[in-house]
Amino acid sequence: MRFSRRGLMAASAAIAAAPSAFAKPKTTGAPAPWTPDATELAGRVRRKEVSAAELVEAAIARIETLQPQVQALVASDFERALEKAKSGQVSGPFAGVPFLVKDLDPYKGLPTRYGTRASIGARPDTAQTGYVDAFDGAGFVTLGKSATPEYGFLPTTEPMGFLPTRNPWNTKHSSGGSSGGAAAAVASGMVSIAHASDGGGSIRIPSANCGLFGLKPSRGRMIPNRPSSRGIDLSVSHALTHSVRDSAALFAATERTDAGAPFKPIGVVTAPLKRKLKVGLVMNGGTGLAPDPEVQAAVDNAAKLLKDLGHRVEPTAWPMDGAQFGQDFTVLWASGAAELVAGVTKAMGRKPDAGVLEPFTLGMAELVGKLPQGALPAALQRLNATIGAYDAWLSKYDVILSPVLGKPPVELGYVAGWVSFEELQARLMAYVGYTPVQNVAGAPAMSVPLHWTADGLPVGVQIAGRAGGEATLLALAYQLEEAQPWAHRRPTVSA
Repeated sequence: MRFSRRGLMAASAAIAAAPSAFAKPKTTGAPAPWTPDATELAGRVRRKEVSAAELVEAAIARIETLQPQVQALVASDFERALEKAKSGQVSGPFAGVPFLVKDLDPYKGLPTRYGTRASIGARPDTAQTGYVDAFDGAGFVTLGKSATPEYGFLPTTEPMGFLPTRNPWNTKHSSGGSSGGAAAAVASGMVSIAHASDGGGSIRIPSANCGLFGLKPSRGRMIPNRPSSRGIDLSVSHALTHSVRDSAALFAATERTDAGAPFKPIGVVTAPLKRKLKVGLVMNGGTGLAPDPEVQAAVDNAAKLLKDLGHRVEPTAWPMDGAQFGQDFTVLWASGAAELVAGVTKAMGRKPDAGVLEPFTLGMAELVGKLPQGALPAALQRLNATIGAYDAWLSKYDVILSPVLGKPPVELGYVAGWVSFEELQARLMAYVGYTPVQNVAGAPAMSVPLHWTADGLPVGVQIAGRAGGEATLLALAYQLEEAQPWAHRRPTVSA
C-alpha cells in the first residue's frame, strides 16, 4: 500500500472546505497567523491563485536566505523539486506544497546521512518506504532533507559532522531533536509543514522548543515506515506544523485504513472538542525531579485554561517506578546504538573511534557491552509491563497533562553528543523525563505551544491519551488553538 486513497480523499475534502488560514478564530479579536499554513497554500494552488512552481520558488528563496542562520537542511533537491512542480502532475490534498523529509528516512534521489560522519560519501537512495511514498501521494513537493542528531539519539540537533541547527526564536538555543531541522524550518517559515519522527520525544521536543504543534501518533496507526529490531517498536512518524488542521489533514492521508490496521481510521478531525474531559496532571518527572519554574508556569497555565474550558483537572502520579523505567529505557535506547556501532565496525573493518562516531553514541554502545547477561531481556520485560500499567492509568483519565521537557529550550552545547557521557546522562535525566513513556506504551501524545518565557522562548505542554485516541487529542488541540491562538507569534529569524 503506497498511500491511503480513502485518507487522501478525506483530507482533500477537508482542505477544500477549510476557511482561509488568515480567517480569525472564533475568539473575539484573535490575531491573524503571521504565515500561511499548508492548508491555505494548497487552497491557493487549487483556486489557481498561485502555481505549485511559484510556491516552490518562493520556498527555495526563503531557504537560501534563512539556512545560514538556522542550518535546518542537510541536503537540497531544488532542481528536481522545480521540475516536479512545473510538470502539472502533482495531485492530492497538499498538491504543490513545499515539504522536507527528515534525514533518518530514505528519499529517492537524495543520500541519507543519519546525522553522522560515518555516512560521508553516502550515495543517493534508489528506494523509499511506503510511508514516504504517501508524502508524494499527498501532493507534497520535497525540497530536501532536514537535519537530525547522530542517528536521532539526542534531544538536540547539533551533530559533530554538520553545523548545529539553531532555534529561530533565539539562535543561541537548541531547536530540539531529533526532528530539530524540521522544527527550525517550519518555525522560521522556510516551509509550512515538514516530516518528523518520534522514538522518545523527537516530535514533541522540537515542537515545544520552536513554538509548533506536534502530534506523536499511536504505535501502528500510520502506514509502516521503519520497523524496529529492538523488541519494542518505539518510533512513529508524522509532522511538525503551525496549525492543528495541517496535522489533522496529513494524519488522515497517512493513517492505515487496511484490514489489518490496529485502530479504526479516524479520518480528518475538523472541529473543536465538545465534551468535557477528565485530565490527570503530572508535574514532576518520572524520577521525581521538579521542572524549571518557567515550565511549571506553562503547565499551571495550561491546567487553568483547561479548567476554564470546562474540563476537570486533578493531580495524578506516574503509573510506574520512574527510576527503574528510566534505566530500562536507557538500556533499550543504548541497544540501538550498540547495533549501529556493530554495523559501522563491520562496514569499516575496524572499530570506529570518536573521529567517526560521537562520544555519546560510543558511550551507549559501551554501556550495553558492560551489562550483565540477561539485562536487556529483563529491561524489555519490565518495559512491556509498563504498557498495561499505562492503559490502566488511562482508564481513569481521558488525557494526561504534563511538561514536555524539564527546562525551556537549552543553549546549544548543553546536551550535545560531545559532552562527557556521565555528565550528559545526568543532564538528560533532568531535561528529558516526560516523553518516552508514550513511546513504550504505544500511545499518542502532543506538544501544544501555549507558553512563552519572559525572554521570548517557547515552552510547549504535553497532553497524552490512550492508544488509538488521536481523535480526542486533535479535537482538544483545536479547542486550545481557538481559545489561546499561537500562530501569530513570529520568531526572531523568520521569512
